[in-house]
Amino acid sequence: MDDLESDVKKEPTFIQALIVFLTVVAILILGLIVLEVDLHVLLILGLCVAAVASLILGYKWQDLENAMCNGVSRAMSAMFIFILIGMIVGAWIQAGTVPALIYYGLNILSAKIFLPAGLIICSIASLATGSSWSTVGTVGLALMGIGQGLGIPPQIIAGMVISGAYFGDKMSPLSDTTNLAPISAGTDLYTHIKTMMYSTVPTYIICIILYSFIGFRYGGGQLDVRTVREIQETLAANFNLNLIVLLPMIATLTLSVMKVAAIPAMAIGSFLGSIMAIVFQNATLVETISVLNYGFEIETGVEIVDGLLNRGGIQSMMWTFSLAFCALSLGGVLDEMGYMSALVEKITKSIRKPATLFAATIISSWISVAAMGEQYLSIILNGRLYKDAYEKEGLTPQMLSRALEEGGTLGSALIPWTTCATFAAPILGVPTTQYAPWAFLNWMNPLISIVMTYLGIFVIYKEKEVNKEINKTDMADEIKLQSFEN
Repeated sequence: MDDLESDVKKEPTFIQALIVFLTVVAILILGLIVLEVDLHVLLILGLCVAAVASLILGYKWQDLENAMCNGVSRAMSAMFIFILIGMIVGAWIQAGTVPALIYYGLNILSAKIFLPAGLIICSIASLATGSSWSTVGTVGLALMGIGQGLGIPPQIIAGMVISGAYFGDKMSPLSDTTNLAPISAGTDLYTHIKTMMYSTVPTYIICIILYSFIGFRYGGGQLDVRTVREIQETLAANFNLNLIVLLPMIATLTLSVMKVAAIPAMAIGSFLGSIMAIVFQNATLVETISVLNYGFEIETGVEIVDGLLNRGGIQSMMWTFSLAFCALSLGGVLDEMGYMSALVEKITKSIRKPATLFAATIISSWISVAAMGEQYLSIILNGRLYKDAYEKEGLTPQMLSRALEEGGTLGSALIPWTTCATFAAPILGVPTTQYAPWAFLNWMNPLISIVMTYLGIFVIYKEKEVNKEINKTDMADEIKLQSFEN
């Protein structure tokens, strides 16, 4: 009986949970915006606040350790994927896969279709690398110079670059956020990507139409091909750019379509990249192994090209890895000690429709990104916050993971003080407030998705998923029976 009473006392009230949560958010805001210190230490400080509050509630230190370990272990596959992302990016650059994509992608540029073509190029680059930052800092930077040479306003070019870069960041199986969202929501990677396509593909088509319309307005300019030619000549001089080097990407995407698990698919992609590097780029075995760990490095004498290629490797992902580790530890305590459930119970009491829950998740994710300055923590915490609510409403986990990405991932580039925006704005030379209206994908995708949900379009319920699986099983049994009768 005493043990039971002790357990009851451990449950935080809504006010206690709110105080802890707001204190953590205040630490993050103060540290990121005012003190401008690194997010990792701020997360540790937030963890300390949650730990002290839990000890006061009666939890023991062993309970906190278990909660932190459980928080990390639930996302262990995503943590390992972070490592594979670093390996695959380094291997694909060394193999000539990424250089070939850039080389051939630049060939499709022309004056009148510059904006839609640039969107597609940035999308290809971000899909291939899984990184919006890499795309913005490399291909995006090159496109800024070319586009301004055509007389296109820089804020429009920057918005196009952001849209293309975050399309891949959201949809690529190599993206860290694309892996974090399904882990946080409790679904698998490929189901998550498939579900996002329902709202992302229509939005992407609208973006192409809008950028095409805007591009025709500035289509009378003459394309300054010097930058393009310099990039292409430098790439051709340093890599064998035959089409065979695209095999690692083709193989990985094929395995993804076949729904092969992400970890073996990426491992195969890394292995094929290393093989291509040895066969076609004259790399040694030692060099390929080194690139997998430390990333690819080259000095071509052309600054833009060096910026395009010097990246990748396991070590390049350690910042993200350690950030996720700290955030997951904090999320584990906030979750298992009952803070999240105390908050979500109050929030979801006023929600009566699944569409409202979906919209609330996106809005909450945007607010979290704005408050914490980082999409990773937003995805993790909101995944924990709304998981049970989606279960209660009968919605599938992939509906939650879709909302997490459309709020957290896409919103992170539109809020001036986030890490994503503070990286992109100086690189592109355009303030966030100026390029945000032209980053159509980032703000249109969440709005379109919310409208579709309220209209009942592509709302996926667990009951329908179960019925679909039953129908598949019945059909398979019927085919087997017919074969037996024949």
